[in-house]
Amino acid sequence: MGAWKLELFMQELPASEILDPKTGIPRLDIVDVVRGIAIAGVVLFHLVWDLAFLGVIPPGISVHPFWLLFGRLLAGTFMVLVGVSLVLATAGGFRRQAFLRRLVVLIVAAVIISVVTRVIFPQNFVYFGILHAIAVASVVGVLVSRLSTSVIVGLGFATYALGFLWTSETFDPRWLAWTGFAAYPPPSNDFVPFFPWIGLTLFGIAGTRIAFARNLILYARPLHGHTARSLAWLGRHSLTVYLIHQPILLGLLIPMVNLAR
Repeated sequence: MGAWKLELFMQELPASEILDPKTGIPRLDIVDVVRGIAIAGVVLFHLVWDLAFLGVIPPGISVHPFWLLFGRLLAGTFMVLVGVSLVLATAGGFRRQAFLRRLVVLIVAAVIISVVTRVIFPQNFVYFGILHAIAVASVVGVLVSRLSTSVIVGLGFATYALGFLWTSETFDPRWLAWTGFAAYPPPSNDFVPFFPWIGLTLFGIAGTRIAFARNLILYARPLHGHTARSLAWLGRHSLTVYLIHQPILLGLLIPMVNLAR
């Protein structure tokens, strides 16, 4: 979205309602709320996994196809939101320093997840999980930002389909499996390969552009109420919640389970 579109947007709503006072970029409560719902879902997903891991509930629950689908839906939501947020963040122009700072934080967080899980779960450690995917998708999003919306839509369909249409055992090693082309990818507790998931980020970029072009974004009024504000807060702090929720859950559950036994 160009600066002219941002100006049109500001004519429709008070600036205090649509601009983040710290960054000056468009702030849509609904985006934060959706991200908040997604991170709450991640906490629930991992809670069930932890309970199964500790033997509190049958192990089959955490690997049930419907439960795994729930996890995939959560990952897909985050990947779409990468595209949505990128369009919003660059509405008034690309802020290189802010983008690079955010990217470094994501990369460091992803490395921490890989190192910690490598120690705790050496056979199933996270070598390319959701944080890795978000970091790479953020870079790709910037690289394609000058392309037309129709081209990005086409790339979205192509990259999404490619992740399902072609695999090769050549890509089975971890250092190549992240592409999504592995026939038998190494096991991981969290695996979000580049293909097909990058397609969802491209759809997020295109969809948000279309929403601005057709003024649909004007319907995204500020949300009020305790529940909405709580979810929006979670959404704005989703990375922190993601990094600390498992240590907190396990720190609470392990002593409780040991006492119960």
